[in-house]
Amino acid sequence: MQNFSIDDQKYMARALNLARRGEGSTSPNPMVGAVVVKDGEIIGEGYHQQYGGPHAEVFALEAAGEAARGAEIYVTLEPCSHYGKTPPCAQKVIDSGIKRAVIAMVDPNPEVAGRGIEMLKEAGIEVEVGLFQEKAEVLNEIFLKYIQSEYPFVYLKKAQTLDGYIATSTGDSKWITNSKARLEGHKLRHRVDAIMVGIGTVLADDPSLTARLEDKNGIDPLRIILDPLLDIPLDAKIINQQSEAETLIICADDFPPARAAAIHAKKKKLMEKEQVQLLSFKAENDDYFELREILKTLHQRKISSLLVEGGARLSHTFLQEDLVDKFYYFIAPKIYGGSDGIASFCGSGPKMMSAAVELKITEQKNLGDNILLIGERKNTQS
Repeated sequence: MQNFSIDDQKYMARALNLARRGEGSTSPNPMVGAVVVKDGEIIGEGYHQQYGGPHAEVFALEAAGEAARGAEIYVTLEPCSHYGKTPPCAQKVIDSGIKRAVIAMVDPNPEVAGRGIEMLKEAGIEVEVGLFQEKAEVLNEIFLKYIQSEYPFVYLKKAQTLDGYIATSTGDSKWITNSKARLEGHKLRHRVDAIMVGIGTVLADDPSLTARLEDKNGIDPLRIILDPLLDIPLDAKIINQQSEAETLIICADDFPPARAAAIHAKKKKLMEKEQVQLLSFKAENDDYFELREILKTLHQRKISSLLVEGGARLSHTFLQEDLVDKFYYFIAPKIYGGSDGIASFCGSGPKMMSAAVELKITEQKNLGDNILLIGERKNTQS
């Protein structure tokens, strides 16, 4: 690896591991880790713990104290150069007396984008960039999409049989995958800002859509339900549970006259519930939303990541409109063995197999006798 020693790699790997500790807590900020080293010993380290809180460099440099003078700092993302929720970290690094900074990647935020690095260089600090850049980009794939586009990063999750079914003809899906696979799914919920399902999933499964982890309390995502005509039952679990996260119900902004009075009455009852919000969008034929407009609105609300977890029809729309950034496929060694079940996607497919969506598998995990395939669309245009 060009210009980087084995020790450099060791300390940056440590910084990346530290950064991951902020998963689920820093959005819409990135996850960042920092390590301060002097004479071959780590004298300070830290990570960005929560949005609005001190950045990784601050924790690491304060832990190092005066010993930071003449030391090296390893940081997974370029130190910020602007005043935001906190003062600029680049100045903090300069004031500490650091002599060398190793940075995994340049910050894509237009407010930073190389300015932090230039500040360090102008102050006489030796700066090297690019160590484990690819790993740093994967770590902050959500932040990269959020800061460089109008949309949140979108994950699409499927739990299916070998022959591609997510439920039986009666809608039963408990449980296709094993407990290890379900736990992995909850980890994904913990990671994202929001989770989206269609009203059909709510009516069929009555889900809670919370993040339930083994070793710690998961952070529940914002729960989003696409429910054009407000068919959600008032006793549905998703709007009647103890959770710090809110539920956002997206409904149509115009209703059939025959149902208008009943829908407005239900609206009033829903708004009386704690942590329930209603948001209206134009719906074609009362049952289809323009997903790009919804995603833009979520982005404006600082939702940097979205998990699409429920609904064969909803999944089909996200797939056809090329709105998915990463696919999570949980596959169980089960065969439904019929043609009357609910397939992973509901809608028209291509006429020719050559037009099928092709994925690049980036990771594969064995979860007991289940398999998790993680992939991204090849040659995506969105």
